[in-house]
Amino acid sequence: MSEQFFTKGYALIVGVGADLPGTIDDASGLAKILKNTGRCAYPPEQVHLLTGKPAHRAGVLMALDDLAKSTDDDSTVIFYFSGHGYQYENAYYLMTNGYNIKDVKATAISGAEFTDKIMAIPAQKKVILLDCCHAGGMGDIKSIPFVKAPLPLEVMNLFTKGVGYVLIASSRENEDSFSGKPYSVFTGVLIEALCGKGVAKTDGYVRVADLAGYTSEKVPQLTKNQQHPILHFEKADNFVIAYYAAGDSQPKAVPFSLQPESELTDDNNSRMVIHQQAGDNAKQFGQVTGNITFNE
Repeated sequence: MSEQFFTKGYALIVGVGADLPGTIDDASGLAKILKNTGRCAYPPEQVHLLTGKPAHRAGVLMALDDLAKSTDDDSTVIFYFSGHGYQYENAYYLMTNGYNIKDVKATAISGAEFTDKIMAIPAQKKVILLDCCHAGGMGDIKSIPFVKAPLPLEVMNLFTKGVGYVLIASSRENEDSFSGKPYSVFTGVLIEALCGKGVAKTDGYVRVADLAGYTSEKVPQLTKNQQHPILHFEKADNFVIAYYAAGDSQPKAVPFSLQPESELTDDNNSRMVIHQQAGDNAKQFGQVTGNITFNE
């Protein structure tokens, strides 16, 4: 099959940068593979990349509004966020670029706000990819009651409202999300899956079960079983999210070799750390790592 566009595909890809410079490379790499006309083949104008300073609160909220205006029931939407995720005063926040810990409500996006924006998008096929809660914290927050949290409870409530919502987060509570070259392990594995690695059917399409299955298998493998993505797919349709070779059945080689960055500790145990997923409250979000149920 000749190259063609996956015309129903839309994506908002956010890498906050600032104290997490690696998030820019990750977001840019994911956007690049989605727009590649020989790979996922999303129309370039339908992939919105926000990195660094433009990935501030107003910028992300405006981009979500634009998604709601430009998509319809038949659209497929991917939202990817790489940055801090924190709970503060019993509310979850995506810490966008330029956040101010003294004025969180006005400089970050609450889980409730984010959920409202996602629900306003008419697309019936939504994939949410979160790489939140990074090691090193958010500067000096010792005197402020922040709790690191990988998932917003408000978003999890979406999954009680019917099919069409799929979420993958980079790791369980109290686990590290490992760095790597040219991308972090989590994002690198996502990109590999979008290149057709691990697809169940060689028909030119990547489905959500392919993304979930490959991510849940490959990330622990690369991190010596120290990182396990959080998957929420129960009752979800196993819908198509992209081409993997512009519609051709034969997957192309992945255009990079993913290498986890490792640092040997004194006891020679491998320690690969850049992003930390934490938060004692994470258990309430119903982590699922392997029990994936789809409606076919």
